[in-house]
Amino acid sequence: MAALPRLVCASSVVLVVWAGFCSAVCVEVPSETEAVQGTHMKLLCISCMKREEVTASTVVEWFYRPEGGKDEPIYEYRKANHEFPSRFSGRLQWNGSKDMQDVSITVLNVTLNDSGIYTCNITREFEFEIHRPLFTSSRLIHLTVVEEAGEDFTSVISEIMMYILLVFLTLWLLIEMVYCYRKVSKAEEAAQENATDYLAIPSENKENCAVPVEE
Repeated sequence: MAALPRLVCASSVVLVVWAGFCSAVCVEVPSETEAVQGTHMKLLCISCMKREEVTASTVVEWFYRPEGGKDEPIYEYRKANHEFPSRFSGRLQWNGSKDMQDVSITVLNVTLNDSGIYTCNITREFEFEIHRPLFTSSRLIHLTVVEEAGEDFTSVISEIMMYILLVFLTLWLLIEMVYCYRKVSKAEEAAQENATDYLAIPSENKENCAVPVEE
């Protein structure tokens, strides 16, 4: 009977692991919002399919809106890649996945004029036998392009903590050295005092202090 609970627990673990492997993994991660001039910037757009078991056709549309301007199409995927004539001509690269859950694009050689709002529109048409429902989703990316990369707040904190740790270790080492020096000095002083006291004993007392030898 004691083996039954163990068997049940083991079966539960196996089922959980099996479910984890069988279920598709798709996490909608937000895109970065700051790029450095002259580098490549990936505009991340991930849209997880809600009905993986059904075949669906996907259409992806990318728009760009400068500050105070209007949306203008810059890229489209409709069974094939198509780049619209714009300020990004020749600088856009498709980074989508085969399952069309990742429909990201990369802007090559980013310039300061590329700052603005990017919109990623995804339209899926599921192919059921009776009807073909449409599902749409949209992602907004507020991109800011800077001339030089600024220091990350986390890295700054890490550097500060490292310097504090180094100072603490240095002080601790100095304290240990002083403590050991004083301890050794006191031991030497005590040894010198004992030697002085021994030398100050009269010779007669020394003979009396000698241990008698049995014949």
